[in-house]
Amino acid sequence: MTRVLVTGATGYIGGRLVPQLLDAGFEVSVYVRSTWKLRDVPWRSRVKVFSGDLSDPVATRRAMSGADVAFYLVHAMSAGRGFRSAEKQAADTFAEAATASGVQRIVYLGGLHPDDVELSEHLASRAAVGQVFLDCPVPAIVFQAGIVIGSGSASFEMIRHLTEVLPYMPAPRWVRNRVQPIAVRDVLRYLVRAVDVEGTLNRTFDIGGPDILRYGQMMNGYAVEAGLPQRHIAALPVLTPWLASQWVSLVSPVPRQIAVPIIASLQNDCVMIEHDIDAHIPPPEEGLLPYRTAVRLALRREADGEVETSWQSATVPGAPSDPLPSDPDWAGHTVFTDLRERRTTASTGAVWDVIEAIGGDKGWHSFPLAWAARGWIDRLVGGVGMRRGRRHPSRVNSGDVIDVWRVESIERGRMLRLRAEMRMPGRGWLELGVEQAEEGSAYRQRAVYFPKGLSGRLYWLVLLPFHGIIFNGMAASILHEAEQKDGKERGR
Repeated sequence: MTRVLVTGATGYIGGRLVPQLLDAGFEVSVYVRSTWKLRDVPWRSRVKVFSGDLSDPVATRRAMSGADVAFYLVHAMSAGRGFRSAEKQAADTFAEAATASGVQRIVYLGGLHPDDVELSEHLASRAAVGQVFLDCPVPAIVFQAGIVIGSGSASFEMIRHLTEVLPYMPAPRWVRNRVQPIAVRDVLRYLVRAVDVEGTLNRTFDIGGPDILRYGQMMNGYAVEAGLPQRHIAALPVLTPWLASQWVSLVSPVPRQIAVPIIASLQNDCVMIEHDIDAHIPPPEEGLLPYRTAVRLALRREADGEVETSWQSATVPGAPSDPLPSDPDWAGHTVFTDLRERRTTASTGAVWDVIEAIGGDKGWHSFPLAWAARGWIDRLVGGVGMRRGRRHPSRVNSGDVIDVWRVESIERGRMLRLRAEMRMPGRGWLELGVEQAEEGSAYRQRAVYFPKGLSGRLYWLVLLPFHGIIFNGMAASILHEAEQKDGKERGR
């Protein structure tokens, strides 16, 4: 049995690739920094999990030991300054570990780009990472893909929100550039089939779908599939990538850190230069998915709540990652707590259903203007804001994102703990729980905040007058909805 190691298994592509590799009959290991993000994925029990960072040569070699094929599916698209050197170091460490461990093939997914122009910083970094693998002793297949279209992809979300929000759009010149999008399922097919490609290939392969479109045509193609009128797009000679990213961040949930590299990669035509991959991995008999078909499938999966992975789960640079101590008061920190406890006649199941569906389109059950304002402030200072939404409308797993929060822990049916990823002078958590009680259930809601310095303490004090409105209203609304839900169930 071929043994495969996947890095980036908590990411958009890696999280979808692992189950496909398993279904294809390969023995799969994953190498991740945050093992807790895999706690609830359906394939967790079928893989061997290694924990570590790609900057650690010892941990990387340990994970690589025994692997026949190693997938490198990590990048620093949302990282801050210094990402190029960090990506180069990680790639060097990975290549050295693969060489020392006797790996037979490295598979890397990079970005499609022209050869005769100066590349954006992120595309240049991806090309440099691919070159590291091509230069190392282990044969490497380096795929170069364009815009990936699928439910939950950042590129798809950008297209969707730009099209839906703006009936008329003054846009940068790059809306006239030619691009060659590819459906996520076709990307995954190439990756899976790369394991069994014969020979010792060591080269790049361009991959793309059957359509070559202008970015403006992609937006209007989306409009057709979404049942919207055609959008009028006026290309302007101004708007730098940075300015355009501010505009994209304003009308879509995609934050600046992710929008900047996507937009920068659109400054030139990005189409396939060669189709040599067809000689090694022939396209399916029915052909690669056309762009509009990929959009249609993505919309259907989102409507059905079947989004496997999402750009939302990408790590936020600078966001806290330490879990809430089991006893915050004894953790050696100054700690502020807002605790609300209430009894309700609703069943624990009804209360839990409301808790697990919180955020996203459902909102936060109290003072929506305050939540919206806090989200806008966070966006203005470079944070993620409140518009990331959620992957599934009613169910969450460890590591999932809910607006400005990340699910740190979930005991299904009992407790949901969220860790704040907003910009603030300290670290915060929100914990919602329910337990069985006499003639109903007991609801417990706790906000915990570890302030950082004087500014952190002032931050808590400034918001303190609003806590009574926000948190008290949240508890009351959650229980009211649960009681209504319970009443309807009993009335059937």
